[in-house]
Amino acid sequence: MPKVKRQSAAKKRFKVTGTGKLMRRPAMRSHYLEKKSAKKKRGFDKDVALDESNVKSVKKLLGLK
Repeated sequence: MPKVKRQSAAKKRFKVTGTGKLMRRPAMRSHYLEKKSAKKKRGFDKDVALDESNVKSVKKLLGLK
């Protein structure tokens, strides 16, 4: 039985919580930050839950059931 290799790109971008939820970082964080409010930029620090429509495919990339 060959070893299951998970996607390196996916394991850098997503993390699994203790309850099994998949978390991702918010979009729009990388540039054009001077026009965004401080409140919005602070919100980027928090991870957000992955949308249900993407959970199945990301779990497959991560080698989860």
